[in-house]
Amino acid sequence: MAYTTIDDSSEYFQAMQYTGNTTAPRNITNDGNSDLKPDFIWSKANQNGTNHALTNSTLGFNAPKGLGYAWESGPFGGHLSTSTTGAASQPSATYGYISGHLTDGFTTAAGGTNDDSFNTNNTVHNAWQWKCNGGTTTAFSESGNNPGGKRQTSTKAGFSIIYYKGTGANASCEIAHGLGKAPEMIIFKRIYTAQFWCVWNHRMGVDKKLAFNSTDGDDADGAFMNGTVPNATNIFVGGTSVNTNANDGHYMCYAWTSIQGFSKFGTYQGNGNDDGPFVYTGFKPRWIMFKSRESGSSWDIMDTRNSPTNPMDDYFTANTTDPRGTSSTKNIDFLSNGFKIRDDNNLNFSDHNFTYMAFAENPFVTSTGTPTTAR
Repeated sequence: MAYTTIDDSSEYFQAMQYTGNTTAPRNITNDGNSDLKPDFIWSKANQNGTNHALTNSTLGFNAPKGLGYAWESGPFGGHLSTSTTGAASQPSATYGYISGHLTDGFTTAAGGTNDDSFNTNNTVHNAWQWKCNGGTTTAFSESGNNPGGKRQTSTKAGFSIIYYKGTGANASCEIAHGLGKAPEMIIFKRIYTAQFWCVWNHRMGVDKKLAFNSTDGDDADGAFMNGTVPNATNIFVGGTSVNTNANDGHYMCYAWTSIQGFSKFGTYQGNGNDDGPFVYTGFKPRWIMFKSRESGSSWDIMDTRNSPTNPMDDYFTANTTDPRGTSSTKNIDFLSNGFKIRDDNNLNFSDHNFTYMAFAENPFVTSTGTPTTAR
């Protein structure tokens, strides 16, 4: 059996960077080895005060409110922001938005002059993009404990983008994720009402969750998954939980499972010294997000676009609107088969348990047995 089924990671994930020029509309073309039509786009400008803005093709780019275009209560309109609990609003011509995905990239529309737009003049923008099923969705109708909704799934990339409507029922609701094996990383967000983000990693245990918009540690919420871990068929959401299953609540759910050579979702234990832990992923990382399960730690994102050489020390914090930062206390090496922590702080607090999600630049070994090289 081949080591990996994805030899070119850019087919399913790309970390794109471009400089804004205020042109509207503007087509942004990816530059990876493969074409990538993104279904989930996470955007962040390098400058201060700009939101981490998320949107997806399951609900549709540029759809009006009520059809589920996007989220965020702020004035720039549209996209969900990881630094807030904000609810949905329509796209704004003043602030700009992503209006569609292309065969190899996406289109930014309107605006382009505000700091929260996607094409601000002379501003460096990052677009972290995941491909799922090209926007083609499967609908499921409410029946029994099935809340109803629609989803798109790529079993090859181990990724599902799911929209569902809560029932508020006391019994646990079952959401068929389509991955074929149990999800290892799940992100929930209520769309049209201000509500916490819920982030779950399979190493955290049942009903433990973290929130994107907070530096808090994980907490036990018995209604979150109703005491039932996801299995190879379903994700379970609990009872009347407003975080995942409020009656008539509209929700987005992003679910991943690890694909050897392409993605990895796990945890590691900090040791509090400069010779930090090595974490094996099975690939050379392109993008990693970290969060301690204890209180006081930010959601740190590092990628090879912003830190092209080891040790990497440029980072973003998903729970803030801060600009890209540089810190000698967040040194890390991206290696051919994983990552190595190189400091005694932030990503390596003593006795802290850190959760991470990582995506590949190259697999450690290709399907034909060719090894990758270290950075």
